[in-house]
Amino acid sequence: MIKVSRLRLQRVHHTRIRLLNDRPVKQGRYVLYWMQQSQRAEFNHALEYAVEMANHYDLPPVVGFGLMKAYPDANLRHMTFLLEGLHDTRRRLAQRNIALVVRGGRPDTVALNLSREAAAVVCDGGYLRHQRAWRRSVARAADCRVVRVESDAVIPVEIVSSKAEYAARTIRPKIQRLLPDYLAPPEQMVVKRPSIELKLPGLTLNNPAGLATEYSADHGVGPVTTVFKGGTLQAQKRFARFMKQRLPRYAQNSNQPQTDDISGMSPYLHFGQISPLYLALEIQNADAGSAASAARYLEELIVRRELAINFVYYTPDYDRYSCLPAWARETLRQHRSDIRPHRYTLRELTAARTHDPYWNAAMDEMKHTGFMHNYMRMYWAKKILEWSSTPEAAFAATLKLNNRYFLDGRDPNSYAGVAWSYGLHDRPWAERPIFGKVRTMTASGLERKCDIRAYVAKIKARTRH
Repeated sequence: MIKVSRLRLQRVHHTRIRLLNDRPVKQGRYVLYWMQQSQRAEFNHALEYAVEMANHYDLPPVVGFGLMKAYPDANLRHMTFLLEGLHDTRRRLAQRNIALVVRGGRPDTVALNLSREAAAVVCDGGYLRHQRAWRRSVARAADCRVVRVESDAVIPVEIVSSKAEYAARTIRPKIQRLLPDYLAPPEQMVVKRPSIELKLPGLTLNNPAGLATEYSADHGVGPVTTVFKGGTLQAQKRFARFMKQRLPRYAQNSNQPQTDDISGMSPYLHFGQISPLYLALEIQNADAGSAASAARYLEELIVRRELAINFVYYTPDYDRYSCLPAWARETLRQHRSDIRPHRYTLRELTAARTHDPYWNAAMDEMKHTGFMHNYMRMYWAKKILEWSSTPEAAFAATLKLNNRYFLDGRDPNSYAGVAWSYGLHDRPWAERPIFGKVRTMTASGLERKCDIRAYVAKIKARTRH
């Protein structure tokens, strides 16, 4: 049973703090913040808790990060973005006299090695299977106290609900009831004992592109630095432009892929380079004329995103076909032998060689930018279901492409988004061929609801070599 930490430091909301073992704080050279999910130097509750703990024990705080070559489903695109972010984070931590030590290896192994000289270990939260397993491994093996501090959900997932929620409508009132207690920035602590001069060995980050090449097992998907550059500074600049130029049109245009009236924050949220709480507080302070758009954005940022976190946290098979609700699997089973007028292999899908110019444009956007407008993501995934030999094969292909090309792939939002296209967090609809009662999306629907031809033209212009 995970217990609330007994060390009553007061600067972080107590529900964010969980003891992962019962070992005492020991004599050590520093307090270690094992940074893995929350890859930033500000609006980071785990970091501030570690600094407060270090001050309490008159020790310097050290930040450690494990850089893993064979990180699940990662490639050169993901690693370049991650290292650009860490380079920015190291600079920002140094401004606070905090050392960031990046070492090659499995994150739990790196954390354990650094814990040998630590009085205690503070870690951030992770929601996927391997992230949670790494934290359990460190808690079991470390000879000092290990504390987890939630910093990448506005409200800790266990506090919102103790079970997998059925849909946004079931989690929304739970979040709305709790939200006022959590919409406050973490206090940035003054570091009393600097760690910047400890000279702990680690990797240099001055050449993110070169290090990414060295630490990427898969070079088949290249970086997209001309479109998305990693780091908190880049995220803040992009979001400031969104607030100034696009937020007033967000409610009207968030489902209009021919426009760019979206924030583009999902890659930065995935890597923890920006805090969802920071974004929420910025949106709350938006001009009064943006009230409808602000409400729409907060629904996506908090309710929908934390529904996705709830899904992966309480659903062990979140990345397998079996995660779908029983009604969806049953209706798809009943229609698995339906005639499919078009079928495409994974190679044809990857090459964007289908009869559908709208889908091809979406696939090209994904491959060339690491991103796709959310409205097109839904259409993109629905069509893979329609064009695959079985729903199981379609689910596997959708997830494979999603995780390989998107910068924000391998994220709770991505896993929930893929599963939503197959019925998760949705209801049965009128029965159709192939889809059964799973919601469909059609080319004619795109033509009615948006200027889809303008979207195709936009993507062709951006991906022209």
